[in-house]
Amino acid sequence: MKNSPFKLNHLRWLVVSLVALATVINYIDRSALAIMWPGIAEDLGLDKSDYANIITVFMISYAIGQSLFGKIFDAIGTRLGFLLSIVVWSVSIALHAIATTAMSFAVFRAILGIGEAGNCTRCNQG
Repeated sequence: MKNSPFKLNHLRWLVVSLVALATVINYIDRSALAIMWPGIAEDLGLDKSDYANIITVFMISYAIGQSLFGKIFDAIGTRLGFLLSIVVWSVSIALHAIATTAMSFAVFRAILGIGEAGNCTRCNQG
């Protein structure tokens, strides 16, 4: 009864559900800045140009992160790579709270872009 097909099948669906949840959270994180920008801009004294620069930094780091995490997954495996991606992404989200300038906010968004890229890289592997 220890290795029953029911338990294994249940575990597979649990893993698929957790990956799907991580992907949904990933997309919410990515789009949340557009919704929260007016308040952030007011708090930090930023303008539309800063917003454009921060989004550009995020997109460039996301592109770099795709390649970086592809190599990381090849080196350490999908499970550990996905874990590393979630840790980087979670730490970067926490660091957003201490941003005080456009530069610090952009750096934390860059780290977020690198971390979030690991989720899509992981999902595309077979």
